[in-house]
Amino acid sequence: MIRYIEQHKDRFGVEAICRVLRPAVSGFITSRGYRAAKVRPASARQLRDELLVPEVVRLHAENYGVYGRRKMHALLKRQGWDIGRDQTERLMRIAGVCGVRRAKSVFTTKPDPAAAKPLDLVNRDFTAPGPRQLWVADVTYVATWSGVAYVAFVTDVFSRRIVGWNVAATLKADILPLRALDMAAWAAGGRLEGLIHHADHGSNYLSIVYTDRIGELGATPSTGTVGDSYDNAMAEAVNGLYKTELIRRRGPWRTVEQVELATLEYVWWWNNQRLHSELDYRTPIEVEQAFYAALESAQPAPAGQRER
Repeated sequence: MIRYIEQHKDRFGVEAICRVLRPAVSGFITSRGYRAAKVRPASARQLRDELLVPEVVRLHAENYGVYGRRKMHALLKRQGWDIGRDQTERLMRIAGVCGVRRAKSVFTTKPDPAAAKPLDLVNRDFTAPGPRQLWVADVTYVATWSGVAYVAFVTDVFSRRIVGWNVAATLKADILPLRALDMAAWAAGGRLEGLIHHADHGSNYLSIVYTDRIGELGATPSTGTVGDSYDNAMAEAVNGLYKTELIRRRGPWRTVEQVELATLEYVWWWNNQRLHSELDYRTPIEVEQAFYAALESAQPAPAGQRER
């Protein structure tokens, strides 16, 4: 109420605003109450709000402006603030920021009915005991002024980390998804024995050049059923978040190269800074680091280092 009067008093006057709105708005203050509030010292809550609202605005902007109250609450806690979820929601409302909602549209690659199809080794169970056990891959697209940019992602199921990606002006298997796979394989050390690579029935993922490359790396291919996005749900979710958090908020896009640069920055944020609710509001990098730290601590110490 005080803020509203402050914004409009020069135009209408304090008495007029209070006289008009008091019968219509339950609990609206009087002009006398307004003047008393102006000289009253700021409360502890007001002082805390003045400190936290700019922080909420800053953190929200640094995270692509997509966080809702749950992720913003988790982020503020990580920053050292002792704050509740309801208070976070109130501060976001004051700051004029909110989370984003995902769209319902789904883009699916076209299947090749003549291609041999690997078995479904996942059966919608998108869990893994550790990194480099199960990867999911999919393709989406971005409309630009100079044509369509196609984007391929490879995601590690255990940590939700995007381990490989590529942006190109074509869907050809040897250019778009293969380079994303090679990036992921290079980061993993070049060999993928024991890993399951799961994708949909898109012709680029069932192409000879792509399936041969999976075999060369030592991985095992897997595909879901035709026309069923649930059989590749995690990869579809990555695509959906990418379109919601980056593409629709930062567009329109002029060139494929512009999309590529923005995707590079987004993937770094996704892996290193974005809090994932499925990971207990941790980042993919933190999840993998915790896994390897626990693995190292569980190994017995060398004989020379054991306590005597």
